[in-house]
Amino acid sequence: MHRFLAHLVIWGTVFTLIQNPECLWSQEPVETLDPQQAGEDFRFQGEYRGEVQTDDGPLPLGLQVIALGKGNFEAKAYTGGLPGAGWDGEEVLSAKGTLSDGKVTITAKQGSAVLSNGQAVVSNPDGQVVGTLNQIVRKSPTLGAKPPENAIVLFDGTSAEQFENGKLSPEGWLIQGTKTKLKMGSVQLHLEFLLPFKPEARGQGRGNSGCYLQSRYEVQVLDSFGLEGKNNECGGIYSVKAPDLNMCFQPLSWQTYDIDFTAATFDESGKKTADARMTVKHNGVLIHHNVAVPKSTTASPLKEGPEPGPLYLQDHGNPVRYRNIWIVPQED
Repeated sequence: MHRFLAHLVIWGTVFTLIQNPECLWSQEPVETLDPQQAGEDFRFQGEYRGEVQTDDGPLPLGLQVIALGKGNFEAKAYTGGLPGAGWDGEEVLSAKGTLSDGKVTITAKQGSAVLSNGQAVVSNPDGQVVGTLNQIVRKSPTLGAKPPENAIVLFDGTSAEQFENGKLSPEGWLIQGTKTKLKMGSVQLHLEFLLPFKPEARGQGRGNSGCYLQSRYEVQVLDSFGLEGKNNECGGIYSVKAPDLNMCFQPLSWQTYDIDFTAATFDESGKKTADARMTVKHNGVLIHHNVAVPKSTTASPLKEGPEPGPLYLQDHGNPVRYRNIWIVPQED
């Protein structure tokens, strides 16, 4: 019965929001870091959580709604709750939807749901209401984490002087496409990043950047909200390992990486004796545990070697912003 209700929700979902009747889609693709300029579709996008009633009792359910541009959407349903917040790891159910007459409609014979005023009211095929999902906005538990006394603060919003050709946005955020002047070995790293809203972009064109430890080993930065979670998606150690869980929040939400990085070691002849290793938390959830990184990752600007290297924040042609960056050096 639980599986039937999950299918009911994802395949039979009707999203209805009270909309501005003057809604007009731009002829130009949307690309913005400002929620006020994100347009009507952005208001549909996000996460919803609640319960639906079954014969066996209440079933927790999570829903992610992804904007695909010009009134097109995809919805993902997770039994037990949202990724990192109750999802039972079972199959993710998905369906497409389109905006028409103020509604984003996804329907099937199994039932329906109506989203308005921040709530998705779920009904069975007979029209009986079986539950309500509430729209939520999650925040990382490490958002705004303060550096410990032994930390080196690389960026606190006041100056980009710790970065080569570092540039600040008008909001005081660090603009992508820069690297630290400081070269580092093994470190504990904290950084926060903001992905743009680019609903019409796909794949690697959707909010792409990268966090390269020592300019060698990339943890991917990408709008992967609602995606499968591959090694080239957000949280992936690029070309090496996919994250254990896709913890990417929706674009225009500040997100966190907390990374314990152990540098590779080399003997006196320059032969590598141990791979670099990473433990990564994305938005406070462990997605990699002590993973060996056997090589410099794809497109890294610095090849493997015994010398320390800078933190590199990649420019991949997308407006990505960073803030609250600090490291704690570790013994190599």
